[in-house]
Amino acid sequence: MSSSGDKKATSQTDGKAAQPKKAEMPMIAYKMYVFDQENFQGRMIEINAECKNVCEMGMDKVRSLRVECGPFVGWEQMNFCGEMYVLEKGDYPRWDCWSNSQRNDYLLSFRPVRMDPEKHKICLYEVGNFKGRKMEIMDDDVPSLYSYGFTDRVGSIIVSCGTWVGYQYPGYRGSQYLLEKGEYRHFNEYGARWPQMQSVRRIRDMQWHPQGCYTMAAK
Repeated sequence: MSSSGDKKATSQTDGKAAQPKKAEMPMIAYKMYVFDQENFQGRMIEINAECKNVCEMGMDKVRSLRVECGPFVGWEQMNFCGEMYVLEKGDYPRWDCWSNSQRNDYLLSFRPVRMDPEKHKICLYEVGNFKGRKMEIMDDDVPSLYSYGFTDRVGSIIVSCGTWVGYQYPGYRGSQYLLEKGEYRHFNEYGARWPQMQSVRRIRDMQWHPQGCYTMAAK
């Protein structure tokens, strides 16, 4: 992993989330249970596909959830709007298990994350349209882009392989940006209001990556 200027290198938001060019989702099981009260209490619904609005399923809000199979991404507003949160396999008894800043204590819409079984490769560009300094990352997690000699500004991204999540601040903190396989020519295409990204990590799941699964970062 490295960063550079002109030479080749190896190395949420309001509004609707971006939908870049992606491969079709493989037919692999996705399943999670959502609850309208904290600590897995109250009304429960099973979700295994796209859900634009839990209210249409008879639930007011989601305040806790349990992901059984496959990672999901959830939003604080209906129709995939507002802040997004990547939800990997595990238990989320309350809001501070999926977020490290209390902007909302509930979620309203969800969909499965489009996973890519290949090894992970991503290229970050300082400016939009894949211009400026760049940093290429392969099969690694980076808790601080600055510590690897890159800037905190990411204006465009190419995800060649794998599925990633970027964070506004170092140490996997702040707003989250789901980065599925494809091209993002402008920061608003990955769901950001400004081009600030300071850490990035791979999303791994045993269904796609049997050699190892990422352990969720501590909140």
